[in-house]
Amino acid sequence: MARPQSRFVCQACGESTLRWEGQCRSCGTWNSLVETLVREPSRAAGRAARLAPTPEPLSAAGPGDAVARIPAGIGELDRVLGGGLVPGSIILVGGEPGIGKSTLLLQAAAGVARGVGPQAGHVLYASGEESIAQVRLRADRLGLSTGASGDGIRVVAEADVGRLVELALAERPVVLVVDSIQTARIDELAGPPGSVGQVRESALRLLELAKADDIAVVVVGHVTKDGSLAGPKTLEHLVDAVLNLEGDRYAALRILRAAKNRFGSTEEVGVFEMAESGLAEVADPARAFLVEHDGAAPGSIVAPTLEGTRPLLVEVQALVAPAGYATPARRASGVDPNRLALLLAVLSRRADVGLAAHDVYANLAGGLAIADPGLDLPLALALASSFSDRPIPRDTVAIGEVGLLGELRRVAGVERRLREAARLGFRRAIVPRPGGTSLPPIDGLEVVPAATVRDAIGAALGRTAVGRPVRRDPSRRPSRDAAAFGDARLGRSRKDANGP
Repeated sequence: MARPQSRFVCQACGESTLRWEGQCRSCGTWNSLVETLVREPSRAAGRAARLAPTPEPLSAAGPGDAVARIPAGIGELDRVLGGGLVPGSIILVGGEPGIGKSTLLLQAAAGVARGVGPQAGHVLYASGEESIAQVRLRADRLGLSTGASGDGIRVVAEADVGRLVELALAERPVVLVVDSIQTARIDELAGPPGSVGQVRESALRLLELAKADDIAVVVVGHVTKDGSLAGPKTLEHLVDAVLNLEGDRYAALRILRAAKNRFGSTEEVGVFEMAESGLAEVADPARAFLVEHDGAAPGSIVAPTLEGTRPLLVEVQALVAPAGYATPARRASGVDPNRLALLLAVLSRRADVGLAAHDVYANLAGGLAIADPGLDLPLALALASSFSDRPIPRDTVAIGEVGLLGELRRVAGVERRLREAARLGFRRAIVPRPGGTSLPPIDGLEVVPAATVRDAIGAALGRTAVGRPVRRDPSRRPSRDAAAFGDARLGRSRKDANGP
């Protein structure tokens, strides 16, 4: 059998060459040539291509034709996936090294192997980074090497995608786990594993296997230094779902998000806690990111956020200190730095909280990263609290978006967020003043409406903390121009500056 030929195809214009070149000769784009296999269509394939399929109306599919999902046995994972794994789908799981990707997938494989019903079956776990003995060591630590999970998970140390597809066709597993796509290789391609051509062709082979044989394929992907998935962008377009496991590797909590999901919502999140026995589901995620303090501290307030249909309460922390250098420092962890800069300008202009000469640090407790616009008001209140060195009462929460004019705007799901805050024992909430329909009363929670960020700071810290104007001496007359003003700052009059 002749060895398949490969070409280097430009990803910008489609021009192909026999050898790799740094710049495409056709369009002039740099580093756009990717090695691609050239598939010669057979005569049988040509005859089959001429037979057009018969279109069917959407109403022809009945309730019995619905695809039965494969439960992973982990409630948080099934929640993010939309109810479980879909047969014939390919899922990409990414995350930083050591965050727990392999641990999560090994636990999910054990859940599928222990499952009951028509979708239960064995799992083929292909590891290209570890040997079979090393995978067994992790299974022993997680307590998965015995019982139904030990018999239902079949491990193979294989990185060649061709042999892996043959094994899957022979074993007929319910789920195939490939750890990882950066170690997979195609013998027909000359590039090393992890190159653009190898990653894309490996994903295409696994996609054909998943669609043709109804095998759910889960692929582990590495991330780059900036946190994005490594490999070509077409990798994310080929797969059906992209899951990101986030969190600080030195902290206990992990967040699972869906950046793409063709079979469910992308707004749901799963909360896990790293323990000795692996990733454990958090019983009360709304309380997981709250930090216990001995008393109220300046620069801290709790914000009720909404991730999909699940409300989460997170502590927003801010620290304001006099700048030690000419350029003040601005550091943000878990919040958008651009949003922090906008809030600093609004506080200075609309609320008389001048932070131009201060170092500002903002943080979300628990290593959580949220882009919810409702964090604007809690962050502004935390900054004002740290600046004035006055604590906000511990039983107070805040939610709302801050505009450039200092006005407060409502965000989605306010009632659901406040009910969750009341359930966790908070007694006071600062929210934007409703422009139309007012909020229904919530048992045990006092709702304080505010129209502007100045009013919100006054409600949280007291009126005396809002707007600290500079006191001027009435006996001193202001200078008439900029030159006289500069001389006055130096303690000299215009006459002294010009000489006798």
